[in-house]
Amino acid sequence: METDIGTGAKPKTLPILLIDDDVELCSSLSRLLAMEGFNVTSAHEAGSGVRRALQERYELIILDVMLPDGDGRVVLRKLRMSSQVPVIMLTARGDEADRIVGLEGGADDYLPKPFNPRELIARLRAVLKRKGNVDLPDRLRIADLEIDHKQRRVFCGGGEVFLTGAEFDVLFLLARSAGEVLSRDQIAQAALGRPLGIFDRSIDNHISNLRRKLGTHDGQVERIRNVRGAGYVYTPRLETGDPCDS
Repeated sequence: METDIGTGAKPKTLPILLIDDDVELCSSLSRLLAMEGFNVTSAHEAGSGVRRALQERYELIILDVMLPDGDGRVVLRKLRMSSQVPVIMLTARGDEADRIVGLEGGADDYLPKPFNPRELIARLRAVLKRKGNVDLPDRLRIADLEIDHKQRRVFCGGGEVFLTGAEFDVLFLLARSAGEVLSRDQIAQAALGRPLGIFDRSIDNHISNLRRKLGTHDGQVERIRNVRGAGYVYTPRLETGDPCDS
């Protein structure tokens, strides 16, 4: 599949249900997954999670095993009585027996806490692709920039641009969110899978390398702009008059 982002266009978002009593984790994952093209609804109890899962349509459910009013594995059994929606289980329990119980109970994947957000996203995409019910772009095109996400290749102005793994992840994240300003912390969490330290300039260094390798729009405007006090944005078109640093 190929997604072509024109002026102001946004890729289709996919609905996901997150059932976890950790409100802070739900909020963080919702932001990160939104930048990956997913629309997350959160439920913090087993009862409300089951109701939402059975009454509304989701492409995938992320389900914690330990919930305040019930066991996530019981929730999974209830879901499997009437739904085959893909489910990824999250748990603080990491032993092999618990994983086997979850998988045998109908889970599509099992991820112990704490986990790297990039691993969750990779597992989520893998599950959805195996199920064959996901509309994830393998190619993303913005003007003369083309990103082959499946093969992790980038083409710009008709030629291939060779990036490091981290540079590719940063560029793909910014390109999928073209026109939207992302903070350095958001980029680090989503693209690198870790928070930034106080004196950590890694994101700025990756952006600098991307600017050098990609060049500018029509030799005039930076593709990736630094918006003062906010972060970075990939510009899908030539824009003027916005306060930014070069």
